[in-house]
Amino acid sequence: MGEETSKLKLPPIEQIGIVVKDLDAAVDYYTNTLGWGPFDFFELDLKDFIYRGRACNARIRVALSSYDPVQIELIEVLEGETPHSVFLREKGEGIQHLCCRGVDDLDSVLARLARVGIEPVFQGHLPEFGVRAAYVVGEKTNGVTLELYEFRGV
Repeated sequence: MGEETSKLKLPPIEQIGIVVKDLDAAVDYYTNTLGWGPFDFFELDLKDFIYRGRACNARIRVALSSYDPVQIELIEVLEGETPHSVFLREKGEGIQHLCCRGVDDLDSVLARLARVGIEPVFQGHLPEFGVRAAYVVGEKTNGVTLELYEFRGV
């Protein structure tokens, strides 16, 4: 069976990305009510990302739990138009994406997904983590956004 028709096996889900209005309040809730955490906080400058074919810059504040068994990523948009800000505006707080473990060749995976109608909607490089990431979605994902990434070195 050729590569175009063979089944693409994505890595397992390792993270659930949740968009929130107030990161501190969300961490308090998830920690003190649900017992998840602890969380590590940081801000990310998303510079020179591509969102739906257009260059964008944004800033987000993130809190990450440990992996137990999956990581919880809470995301608060500080500025800019991102899939996170659109999700929050259109749907409110909630699960915005599922993240798969890292892939070896992001370009190859994106090309294979494109052949079945699943396209990247948001992508860029996070040099402080040595990661190149992409959010993909398509009609066949039933509205579920997947995050894929590859390590590129720091």
